[in-house]
Amino acid sequence: NQTPFYGESGGQVGDQGVVKGPKGALFRVSDTQKKLGDLFVHFGKVESGSFKAGDAVELEVDHARRSATRANHSATHLLHEALRQVLGTHVAQKGSLVSPDRLRFDFSHTKPMSLDEIRQVEDIANAVLLENTPVVTRLMALEDARATGAMALFGEKYGDEVRVVSMGSTHPGANKAWSVELCGGTHVSRTGDIGLIRVVAESGSSAGVRRLEALTGEGARAYLDEQDARVKEAASVLKTRPEDLVERLKALVEERRALEKQLADAKRQLALGGGASAGTAANGEAIRSIGNVKLLARTVQGLNPKDLRGLIDDGKKQVGSGIVAVVGVTEDGKAGLAVGVTDDLIKTWSAVDLVKAGAKGGGGRPDMAQAGGPDGAKAGDALKAIEARLAS
Repeated sequence: NQTPFYGESGGQVGDQGVVKGPKGALFRVSDTQKKLGDLFVHFGKVESGSFKAGDAVELEVDHARRSATRANHSATHLLHEALRQVLGTHVAQKGSLVSPDRLRFDFSHTKPMSLDEIRQVEDIANAVLLENTPVVTRLMALEDARATGAMALFGEKYGDEVRVVSMGSTHPGANKAWSVELCGGTHVSRTGDIGLIRVVAESGSSAGVRRLEALTGEGARAYLDEQDARVKEAASVLKTRPEDLVERLKALVEERRALEKQLADAKRQLALGGGASAGTAANGEAIRSIGNVKLLARTVQGLNPKDLRGLIDDGKKQVGSGIVAVVGVTEDGKAGLAVGVTDDLIKTWSAVDLVKAGAKGGGGRPDMAQAGGPDGAKAGDALKAIEARLAS
């Protein structure tokens, strides 16, 4: 089980490592938290020997992990100020997560950020990073800190003495560093130690709160390498250069849309007779007369339900005066029913009533109605139900 280890160790929040004690005693640290003011508590397991109060011990910190955590933490400060410059001074930190492999920053804002806004925030934060100025930490009275313009977290409780972290050169139009915040966490020595900031996601967290997720340093570099490899692979598949990939994709999308339209038109023509003479369906069946009303009723395989409306319009032209009922059955067996009534008959017959007779649901207008279903295997039953309604 996890065991807390208390002591003045000089640790930092999030640290991992080992605590070495007398006679080979070893305590492996899995997490470090700050409790009761300035008391750091290490959580982990005793792997060998035993410890007792008052023992002199040595803490060996995983410095690679701590350095990565520092970079991500310092990056949240740069992103915070960059967001305020791009989106406005209403932006305030509402929460954050800092770990060795990533950072998450929640902030007050009422709408999603555009791609251009995200790019601007990235560019501004990285420009300050590249200045490679020292990160300055000062202890001062709370009121003095506020007088310097240091930002505090809303709802956070501070003591009489606070830690002020400053980053970047002089802020435009103000006699202070670029970013000044009250913060008790661990930070890099210089902004350049962050390496690189890359925003990888922007989303909503809660009402009025947006969330940025980002990577720094080695994690950001690895992410960009992976994205670059994907672009090159996609370009290779499409037999084009990486720099021409977007235009090639646009051309393929337009080509696919044109082909889909051609296919839909061809299916409509086949469904209602194509070049056959008016009054004859594609399978040679004549348009039937039910009482004194002409009915063109068809089942069409492999037709998308969204294409039924066009098929109904074509059918009305064929019958001249009458009713058209079409069941389109998709490749996966799902069906859609559409019914059309020519304008001269809508005072006598309603497409809405007829589509409900065939599908037990649906809706629309007197001249055109549509419903999901019936099951593709029961398409014939739906058309028979409409025919029966007309006959009655």
